[in-house]
Amino acid sequence: MAKLYIIPTPVGNLEDMTFRAIRILKEVDLILAEDTRTTGLLLKHFDIQNNMQSHHKFNEHKTVEQITTRIQSGENVALVSDAGTPGISDPGFMLVRECVRQGVKVECLPGATAFVPALVVSGLPTDKFCFEGFLPQKKGRQSRIKELATEERTMILHESPYRVVKTLTQLAEYCGHDRQVSVSREISKFYEETVRGSLEEVITHFSARELKGEFVIILAGMKSGRENKETEKLN
Repeated sequence: MAKLYIIPTPVGNLEDMTFRAIRILKEVDLILAEDTRTTGLLLKHFDIQNNMQSHHKFNEHKTVEQITTRIQSGENVALVSDAGTPGISDPGFMLVRECVRQGVKVECLPGATAFVPALVVSGLPTDKFCFEGFLPQKKGRQSRIKELATEERTMILHESPYRVVKTLTQLAEYCGHDRQVSVSREISKFYEETVRGSLEEVITHFSARELKGEFVIILAGMKSGRENKETEKLN
């Protein structure tokens, strides 16, 4: 039975590409790419010659039916995003949902995603966490940040270099300047960097330089009443 393959691609270092991912990208009948130019460079690096079709957030609602029809007719299709795992802050959900609705088999390969290494190296609790992705840029942004301020689990957010200081500043306004945070950028690349400390300290660090690369913000959750009492006893 033909299927849809969800193929993670490296978030930076091309050595993170798996042997299985390379094999499947060579064997499928069609590769759906968020940006065919970006994916084209990846395919060229691994000597993969295959058909590509553009599939991104601006056209995915129009193409899902056509793609599921092709899979049902016997074609294997692979979906990739520019970096990381499709569906995680990238296009993919609508297609997977339609495949599931129509009984089309979906297989997701394990692989690269930016937030996992950022979370693990943060030094913040990893036993319970919530993935927030990108915050709303306009409508509902402040209300969402206000809600997150009372979240007790470790929080994961994605942000661009153009808004990261603004986002950290807004988080400090609602969560307090002393709330602990870890910010990673350029994960797996040559200039990979992780900065840890209070929101105030991390804001000061990133405000003093030109910022590049995608950012992952790992924000400590609000301490529960029990934790606050235990901290008071220790003090």
